[in-house]
Amino acid sequence: MITLLIADDHPLYRDALRGALSLSLPALTLKEAGDLNTTVDILNNEDIDLLLLDLHMPGSNDLFGLLHIRKLFPELPVAVVSGTEDTTLISKIISVGALGFIPKTASAQDIANAVEAILDGDVWLPDNLSEDVDEVNEEFSELADKVASLTPSQYKVLCYMRDGLLNKQIGFNLDIAEATVKAHVTAIFKKLGINNRTQAVLIASQLELEPPVQ
Repeated sequence: MITLLIADDHPLYRDALRGALSLSLPALTLKEAGDLNTTVDILNNEDIDLLLLDLHMPGSNDLFGLLHIRKLFPELPVAVVSGTEDTTLISKIISVGALGFIPKTASAQDIANAVEAILDGDVWLPDNLSEDVDEVNEEFSELADKVASLTPSQYKVLCYMRDGLLNKQIGFNLDIAEATVKAHVTAIFKKLGINNRTQAVLIASQLELEPPVQ
């Protein structure tokens, strides 16, 4: 029995996706999560064969959720499901190890085809987008791998550094002490192999990262 996890914060879309998959692939067992923490908990405690991940659910704005999950569960097949069909973003998604991109406008048959292809180990992209998606960018992949080693709190600090905030301002925004921010900054420098804020800002800007939704 194949078990699939739908991670999306919109119950109506989860229901629609469940309905589409149940009709096309009735042998699937389907699990659901509405935020990044619940997704990680399920992945830690159950055998999941494929994750369908929304990029913008709580805890997982932009690429962080995908990077985080890829770091924690490197063998897990992941497909991103998104309402955004930006080919630059899709190229990044594939570069960091996702096996597919499924637009939220996809038909039930396309969704089923995508799931079947990914479970077979193939990369699946919509026909109308596949020609415009760039090949895997190794430099981007290496940067993303370093960022994936950050904790969620460190990731937020990195994003605020990218936006030019001082430690005191970051502490205010995150409701933590300035000393805690400084500790996070030190850890970020170590994990990213850098030694100043300018380099941190450059990395965050190259990845076009955004702070996770609270």
